[in-house]
Amino acid sequence: MRRTAERASAARTVSGRDANAGADPSYRTAASKQAPPQSERASAQKRAPIAIGALEWAPPHALAPGLHVVATPIGNLGDITLRALWVLRGVDRILCEDTRVTARLLAHFGIDKPLDAYHDHNADRVRPGVLEGLRRGATLALVSDAGTPLVSDPGYRLVRDALAENLPVTAAPGPSAALTALVLSGLPPDTFLFAGFLPARTSARKRALAEFAGVRATLVFYEAPPRLAAALADMAEILGDRAVAVARELTKRHEEVRRGRLDELAAHYRVAGAPRGEAVVVVGPPDAATPPDEADVDARLRQLLAEYSLRDAVARLAGEAGLARRVLYERALALQKAAGQ
Repeated sequence: MRRTAERASAARTVSGRDANAGADPSYRTAASKQAPPQSERASAQKRAPIAIGALEWAPPHALAPGLHVVATPIGNLGDITLRALWVLRGVDRILCEDTRVTARLLAHFGIDKPLDAYHDHNADRVRPGVLEGLRRGATLALVSDAGTPLVSDPGYRLVRDALAENLPVTAAPGPSAALTALVLSGLPPDTFLFAGFLPARTSARKRALAEFAGVRATLVFYEAPPRLAAALADMAEILGDRAVAVARELTKRHEEVRRGRLDELAAHYRVAGAPRGEAVVVVGPPDAATPPDEADVDARLRQLLAEYSLRDAVARLAGEAGLARRVLYERALALQKAAGQ
């Protein structure tokens, strides 16, 4: 779940080659060499059963060429799937956010594969070489530092470009911090919206939250610990004092899920300080309430229009009252026209 833009990812590799040289011809040659379907390598490596203790899983077919998006543990190594191990052992190369992080994971399971860094800072330069490798029949894996790739990382651009060329893309699903926090939150999971990281600056964060105010669903955010208290306070102001759960250190020894109301948890983290580990914030949907009468809606709209733009005023009132934005927008325009604005 780490946001790669917030830290400098390492440009190192266990293969003895500069991981940032992903677009050069030597990379394309090494990563793209396609073995014949019935080759000895395919038989020995891509059909080999995976065993952990007495548990053994035999894959139903050889690992196919293409891009394999592989979920990795978010903390507890026991959450790795047998299919993920099979894929990581069978691919030609592995693309990862931080080669040091992935190297430790592979070493734990006795996997030795060349690693190439693929992160926010080098993705545009590396991606063409990766696509060229896929065109030539390479078998590649894409992993993030933790959890499911493409969630708050640059992997989606690679997947998008591969699909645009009809190159094979598949996924080995598994751990996800967002889903783990959602099911532990105690909040309604039937309809939810994953919103990733909110902006770091207060004004931009409030504008972003206003966009979600009228969404009648459980909201899931990622947040950096130093900003947690401020973000919760902004959520309480913009979304209303809703039920919330803050989950951190998920699947690890010190896993914690703190539940309460937005105002309550904002106050807690202001006093307690930034917690350890990245946080997932799960905010409940708006509380059901009796719709206000037209006069009350107009009065509240006038108040909000005096402080905010038309768009933000409508978004805030939609979240407060649970009313449709389209209706409120038309009403706000009528109020402005009547006032001669």
